[in-house]
Amino acid sequence: MILNEFGSVGDQHKEAKEELNKKPLDTDHDAMETILSYLGDMGRYQKFLFCAMLPFGFIFAFVCFVQMFIAATPQRHWCQVPELAHLDLELRRNLSAPGAIDGGEWDRCSTFNTNWSQVLATMTPPGNGTTTSPCQNGFDFEFTDIPYHTVVSERGWVCDKSSYAPMAQSIYFAGSLVGGLLFGWLADRFGRLPALTGANLIGFVGGIATIYTIGIVDYTIARFLVGMAYDSCFMLLYILVLEYIGPRYRTVAANMAIALFFGGGCLALPWLALGLADWRLLLWVTSAPMLLVIILPFTVPESVRWLISKGRTNRAVAVFKKFEKINRTQIPQEVMDDFIIASRQSRNEASVSALFTSAPLRAMLACMVAVYMSCAIIFDGLVRLSESLGLDFFLTFTLASATEIPSVTLLALVLDKLGRRNLTVVPMAFSGVLIFIAAFVPRGIPQVTLAIIARFFINMAYTAAIQWFTELLPTPVRASGSSLVHVSGYVSTAMSPFVVYSCYHTAEDVNRDLAERKEKALIT
Repeated sequence: MILNEFGSVGDQHKEAKEELNKKPLDTDHDAMETILSYLGDMGRYQKFLFCAMLPFGFIFAFVCFVQMFIAATPQRHWCQVPELAHLDLELRRNLSAPGAIDGGEWDRCSTFNTNWSQVLATMTPPGNGTTTSPCQNGFDFEFTDIPYHTVVSERGWVCDKSSYAPMAQSIYFAGSLVGGLLFGWLADRFGRLPALTGANLIGFVGGIATIYTIGIVDYTIARFLVGMAYDSCFMLLYILVLEYIGPRYRTVAANMAIALFFGGGCLALPWLALGLADWRLLLWVTSAPMLLVIILPFTVPESVRWLISKGRTNRAVAVFKKFEKINRTQIPQEVMDDFIIASRQSRNEASVSALFTSAPLRAMLACMVAVYMSCAIIFDGLVRLSESLGLDFFLTFTLASATEIPSVTLLALVLDKLGRRNLTVVPMAFSGVLIFIAAFVPRGIPQVTLAIIARFFINMAYTAAIQWFTELLPTPVRASGSSLVHVSGYVSTAMSPFVVYSCYHTAEDVNRDLAERKEKALIT
C-alpha cells in the first residue's frame, strides 16, 4: 500500500516536474555531463577529491557521536557519603545504598537518614525501616561499563539532573538547524568552500570550548556551536566532489564515501574513547582534525556551476584547465562555450516556493519529509540506545556501526537495479518491525542482535532516501528543496535523545518499582 502510494505520487508529480524542467534552468546539467565526458568520469583529480573526503567523513562521524562518549552515564552509581569515603568502593555501596546488601538493584538516587558513625562501628547497613533522602553530597561511580570519567560522572548529572545530557544533545541539534540554514545561505552567497571552512572552524571552536565548560549553561552553548557544524562539515564537500564525478561512477562514489569514510569514523570513535580514557583528550583528538579545512581552498576546486552563476567565468575555466592538466585530457572549445552559455541561462534559480505551487509536488514533498524524518529518528535513536541495551556500550556501538559498510556497499551495488523507492521503503519497514520485536525480548544479546540488524536496514533506507528525494525534485528547485528536507531531519533528530531518555528511564522505574515491592514483601 505504501509503495503504491509513493508510486502514485511519483507519477503525479512528473507533469509538474517536466513543466519546470522545460525552462532553460536545466540546460547546464547536460552541458556539465558533456564536460565530464571529456575530462573523464573518474580521472586522477576526481580520485584525489574522493580521497580528500576521507578525513571529513571521519570528522562528520565524530561531530555526530562524540557526545555519546564524553557524556556517557556509568550505570552503577549511588549517593556519596563523606563519612564512608575511606572505605573501598563496594563496601561504601553496600553500607549506603538501599537494597545493595541484598545483591539486587539498589537505589541510585537516595541514601539512608542515619548516624553514620554507628554504621561504621557495626559495619552493617541500616535496617529496612530506615527512612531515606535524596543524595546531598554527590555520587560515587563504579567505572565498569564506562571505564573513565565523563562529563556526567564528574558533574553528577544523574538522578534529578539526568535530563541534562539529553537536553544538551537536543540543543546540539538546535544548533544543527541554525547551522544548516546559515551555511546553506553562505554556500549560495559566498561559495561552497568558504561555507565548508566556516562550518569546520565553528565546530572546532565549539569542541575545544566544551573542554573548558564548568556547568550546564556553558556546556550547552558549546554543544550548540558544534551542532552548527553537523552535516555541513562534510556534506558541502561531499556534494561539491560529486559534482565533478561522472554519472557512470556517481552512485558508487556517493555511497562508498558514506560507507567507508563516515562508517570508518563510527568504527574508530569508541576505541579512541577507550584508548584515551579521558573525555577532554578525546575532544582534542576529534576536534583538531577540523583545522584541516584550512588547506582545502588550495587543493579542492570551487563549484564551477556556482562560479559561473556569479559571473566568475574566468575562475570556472581555470578549474577545468586544472582538471585537464591533472587528468591529461582536453575539452573542445565549443563544448566549453556551450557550458558557459547554459550555466549563465540558469543563474536565476527558482525558489523553494515553486514546490508549493503544484499539488502533486506538495504531496511528493510531504511524503519525502515524512520518510526522511522517520529514517533520521530511527537511525539516531538506534545509535543512542547502544548505551542501554544490556551489553558493553563500546562493543554494541562498534557492531552497530560495522553495519554501515556492508549495508551501504550492498546499496551501491543494487540501487540502480532495484530502485530508490524499494530500497527506502522496504528496509525501513523491516527496521521498524525488528525494533518493535526488540521491545518484547530480554535485554542483552537478543535486543542487541535485533538492534544491529535493524541498524543494517535503516542504513540502507536512510542513504537511499537521500539520493531518492534529490532525484525526485525538479532541477530548478533541487537545492532549496533538498535543504528543506534536511532541515526536517534536524527537527526529527532533536527529539531522539528524549525518546531514548524516556524509554531508558521507564525501564529503570519499572526495575526500581520491582525492587521496592520485593523490599516491602521482605518487611511483611
